[in-house]
Amino acid sequence: MQSFALANGTKGHTDWNAINWRKANRFVKNLRQRIFRATTERNYKKVRSLQKLMLRSFANILTSVRRVTQQNAGRNTPGIDKVVVKSPATRGKLADELSTFTLWKAKPARRVYIPKSNGKQRPLGIPVVKDRCLQAMVKNSLEPEWEAKFEATSYGFRPGRSCHDAIEKIFSQARPNKRKKWVVDADIKGAFDNISHEFLLKAIGEVPGRELIKQWLKAGYMEQGVFHETDSGTPQGGVVSPLLANIALHGMEQAIGVKYDYRGYSVGKRAIVRYADDFAAFCESKEDAEETVRILRIWLKQRGLELSADKTKIVHLTEGFDFLGFNIRQYRADKTSKTGWKLLIKPSKESVGKLRNKLREKWLSLRGSNVLAIIKSLNPIIRGWANYFRSGVSREIFHSLDRWMFHRAVRYVKHTHPKKPRYWRQSRYWGRLNLDRCDRWVFGDKTTGMHLLKFSWFQIERHILVKGKSSSDDPNLKSYWHKREKAKAKSLTPSKQKIAKNQGCICPKCGESLFNEEELHIHHIKPKQWGGTDNYGNLQLLHLYCHQQIHAEK
Repeated sequence: MQSFALANGTKGHTDWNAINWRKANRFVKNLRQRIFRATTERNYKKVRSLQKLMLRSFANILTSVRRVTQQNAGRNTPGIDKVVVKSPATRGKLADELSTFTLWKAKPARRVYIPKSNGKQRPLGIPVVKDRCLQAMVKNSLEPEWEAKFEATSYGFRPGRSCHDAIEKIFSQARPNKRKKWVVDADIKGAFDNISHEFLLKAIGEVPGRELIKQWLKAGYMEQGVFHETDSGTPQGGVVSPLLANIALHGMEQAIGVKYDYRGYSVGKRAIVRYADDFAAFCESKEDAEETVRILRIWLKQRGLELSADKTKIVHLTEGFDFLGFNIRQYRADKTSKTGWKLLIKPSKESVGKLRNKLREKWLSLRGSNVLAIIKSLNPIIRGWANYFRSGVSREIFHSLDRWMFHRAVRYVKHTHPKKPRYWRQSRYWGRLNLDRCDRWVFGDKTTGMHLLKFSWFQIERHILVKGKSSSDDPNLKSYWHKREKAKAKSLTPSKQKIAKNQGCICPKCGESLFNEEELHIHHIKPKQWGGTDNYGNLQLLHLYCHQQIHAEK
């Protein structure tokens, strides 16, 4: 096991607060890039050698433990052993355990259910923490190889790619001047639960870690104390599961005959955009769309999968379809367009309805609370939703949501002060609280200046589509990916945006992108108790746990 002096402490006793994260991250990133490059050169002997090196690397262990126990959303969710790793001491102990054992028997996952948008429940399989860490280690070994192979139009659960890339690609395929007007709006039935183990193991080949992957696939799950075997599928909730699903679905473009010219533009009669198990195929006629469905049914059957009968449909672009929360549709535009049509991508009615229901429940649950509690509860929801949909044609919907929120605020104030006159309520809760805007109808607390955000304050901005097959593991594209990371600062509050841009959107402590899913904290370089100020020159934006490490070192 290679330690590279990444952490202080005696051998076998890692001091988690003394880990050199900059060095650990650099080593793992460099090794991922070497695996990617060797794959593009088709030097698979070197690929396998580098993958073995990754699995033996102590840096990979450390970054994997951090990802599972500090970064991932499910870090506080236990497996069947009910173990959750929360303290620096237990993280260091876990890293030491992973660095010393040789044989491991995968434990069954814990079956839990989460609600789906259609009222049904989605089953999740939560592995034990040690299995999740091992999965993260194997993922760092396997993912860069497949990043060099994956199709350009695959956007789900891949580093550096997002829902917005998929939507932007759809925009380029569905424009009125394109001939592909018919869409197969498809969903794969229970993709994660039904993938053929035999097909998947054959697809990944004789890679280091293959036996571990096989164990995870066959580990089964526990539900209400009863063990269930798994003959197919990969558990949703596993760290490596999204990658395995993408591997199983790789080759969909080739299956339906998608073709590109030398510039990378689609030139065949079909095109496709896939986000994990959701995809949209574009065809020139309804008959060809039906043929595409037939081809895909055969192709998916080889993988143990099938199309969902109730979610798969063939539509014309003038009818429109929903994808990843957006509605994509062509509208008549005789006076403004040469083709007589225009393409609009807007938040879907379902997305708007879900948001209103969520906000309504929040308003009702916060009755009796003060205005500061309302602002702290609602602003993250508003910011998150507006940032997600700001890339579409959302201005009218944003304004309508602002009007709806105004009426909800009026109802809250009337309920809180039923005997006060209207002018009193207005003067107490509304005013020009956002000094950057000439708007005297901002709801908030005049004592502190804290106020409720408005959807319309979020400027509509087109997302820049990721180029072709570009991967963040490609060592030749470092500047390209750094530029894309900086664009993510728009999702932050204005003050955090300024600090992030001053740092180049890099965490000064670990040297990684600020946007790695960790919570962000503001750090005072010179503490306030020692005379430090809130001036931007004295502030840094750090990952939560990098911030904690700085204070632990003092």
